[in-house]
Amino acid sequence: MTTADQPRSGSQAVERAVHLLNCFEGDDPELSISELAHVAGVPVSTAHRLAQALVRGRRLEQDPATDRYRIGQGLATLARPALNRLGIDAAAPHMYALAAGIQITTSLSVADAREAVTVLQARPPVRFCTHQLPRARQPLGSSASGRALLAHRPVPAYPAADLDLVRRKGFAVEEFEGVDDHIRSVAVPVFGADKQVWGALSVQARSARLNDELVRDILPAMHRIAVRIGGVVQNASAAAIYPR
Repeated sequence: MTTADQPRSGSQAVERAVHLLNCFEGDDPELSISELAHVAGVPVSTAHRLAQALVRGRRLEQDPATDRYRIGQGLATLARPALNRLGIDAAAPHMYALAAGIQITTSLSVADAREAVTVLQARPPVRFCTHQLPRARQPLGSSASGRALLAHRPVPAYPAADLDLVRRKGFAVEEFEGVDDHIRSVAVPVFGADKQVWGALSVQARSARLNDELVRDILPAMHRIAVRIGGVVQNASAAAIYPR
């Protein structure tokens, strides 16, 4: 690589800062500086320097009691226009109504490359268990939300027969082992105004609770809410699946 091809130090710093912020996409809302350095794959000194710069810029916050880092209010403010543009804020009342009706947390996901990314969750106005919270990112091919997306915008790398069944049934189901119990997830597609799949609306809970009978009972409500969400979100081009 020639000198001209090499990125400038300023560009490298920006790329590293973005990479550091991306470390908070996972299921841990707070990270220590050593955890952050490990996830980012950089020395602790580098992680500390970048994290402190992001704290000064209000993109991260540092808990004064534990010194752990979390996403800052400044980043949430910065994201607000994008949420409004995509219509995610407008989808929230519908999701909260569904969560209150079925008393299970509802989640909205969109596709990002080979993953389904949770962009909004609505918790019911009752006590709930953490089993109802999906991971922030889930593989498209092995999650209910991902398969609900793939069934209507297939990608060659995934088995067509399985997706055809999801498409004909109108929903996807996935079961997996949780920390201390079997978990079941159910997802239905959300279609945008252009009739293309935009995202997936899902619920998950212990399999003993989210049994076949309850799934049959809540699916009509999930489909109705998915239609309402589809009426307020941006066209499906915003959530196209781009394998990489």
